[in-house]
Amino acid sequence: MVVRITVSRGKMCIDEPDKCHNRWHPDIKPVAEVEPGEIVEIETRDAFDGQVTPASSVDDVANVDLNLVHPLTGPIYVKGAEPGDLLVVEVLDIVPDEFGFSVSVPGFGFLRDLFPRPFKVRWNITGGYATSPDIPNVRIPGDPFFGVMGVAPSRQLMESIRKREEELRARGGFVLLPDARGAVPGVEPIASEGLRTIPPRENGGNMNVRHLSPGSRVYFPVFVKGALFSVGDAHFAQGDGEVCGTAIEMRARGRFRFYVVKEGARKYGIKYPIFKPSESSLRRFTWSRTIAVTGMGILDDRQESENATLSARHALLNLIDLLTRAGYTREQAYVIASVAADLRLSQLVDVPNFTVSALLPLDIFIEPPKELLELAI
Repeated sequence: MVVRITVSRGKMCIDEPDKCHNRWHPDIKPVAEVEPGEIVEIETRDAFDGQVTPASSVDDVANVDLNLVHPLTGPIYVKGAEPGDLLVVEVLDIVPDEFGFSVSVPGFGFLRDLFPRPFKVRWNITGGYATSPDIPNVRIPGDPFFGVMGVAPSRQLMESIRKREEELRARGGFVLLPDARGAVPGVEPIASEGLRTIPPRENGGNMNVRHLSPGSRVYFPVFVKGALFSVGDAHFAQGDGEVCGTAIEMRARGRFRFYVVKEGARKYGIKYPIFKPSESSLRRFTWSRTIAVTGMGILDDRQESENATLSARHALLNLIDLLTRAGYTREQAYVIASVAADLRLSQLVDVPNFTVSALLPLDIFIEPPKELLELAI
């Protein structure tokens, strides 16, 4: 028997609050109960809850309501799961939609200070690849996964998270605190207490790990009875880093199977999700032609000590500069890096400079630009 949970195309999360939510809260009622080992087929909305369509303009992108991110399908109550257990989620299959998009939203993304204007890419998904009239000569092979998978936090964990994120905000950190505007469910106290879905946390959530494609297994520590698993934010493809803030975003249908390891979280001391990567994501490392640029903790003659963030920023900027020399705009290059380039920590010991590498597979180009091909000989 397969349990199927569908969503209505053309409707938003708020239109189906019995099976969709965009906040984390232990009191959200489950949409289904399943036995361990049972297969569940789940349809999901895109990360922006339908706000970005093929007809959307760049102005529409600038005005998206981030309070609606991410609409999640669920929760799923897994029988037998108790606090202290591990919920094992086996990703069996993901069926992509035919339309995808990537956007750079003002005020969001790794280089948000350098990309203040909105930008949008429409992707046509067919035959296992994504192509776009907005970025010519690029064909991205699919390796779909769900950016958001997670379980409900306990009330104790939710309060601990809220306090530490409020303290971070007081120190000037960039964090989105609970906000009832756009919350689904919109009932109190869930709307005002529910945690935003933007960051990953102990319960999983917006991890954006591209290795969670079909064939992977994810192990979540369980915090509430039944675990209350939810999923959404499907990606057709993404680079390690998702640097512009989005991957190739899409609707999707996924098939999952759940298992419970009794006392697994307590026994093994697991406080955050762990996972077994999919074979398809690991094979991605065998591109026939790849170039990589490096970055270190030096930018504009400013030296910092042991700064991985600055090193990653530098590597990304160097890659963007290289792509602009190959004929792409800086906005196009930013998106290419987000959906196809992998940021790697290469070394963390040679003080004062850490090394971060940005790997770009030339296989994504229908005809690799000569400016890049010459470097890959």
